[in-house]
Amino acid sequence: MQTRLRERQEKIVQTLTQLAEESAEGVLIVVEGQKDLQALRSLGISGRILPAKAGGKSLNLFLQEIENESPKRVILLLDFDRRGREITLKLKADLERERIKPDLTFWRTLHALIGREVQCIESLGSYLRTLDQKTTKM
Repeated sequence: MQTRLRERQEKIVQTLTQLAEESAEGVLIVVEGQKDLQALRSLGISGRILPAKAGGKSLNLFLQEIENESPKRVILLLDFDRRGREITLKLKADLERERIKPDLTFWRTLHALIGREVQCIESLGSYLRTLDQKTTKM
């Protein structure tokens, strides 16, 4: 069991490292809220991150904000719960309509690794700390 946990932890860290590299290269990341943004910052993601639900703006206004930046690709990394999936699918369709490539690779990878244990991006840091404690105890 310890080996599986350690492998999962390593894969999550690799995924977050790749995300940090993409972000550093200028790829825009979209998260659900301000706490998700802060969580990614604490995990070393330093590039441009926009929270979709911050400031009380509608998704249409948020989409305009993204369009104004004219990105070629946007990484969607919203929560894994029902609401997060709904927003992800809506933004994906809207971005594709505007000929902006939505990237769900990181969302899918993290969701597959974490499963039902974490429902929101803001909990990633504490989940990694828990995995670290479990793997170092054994």
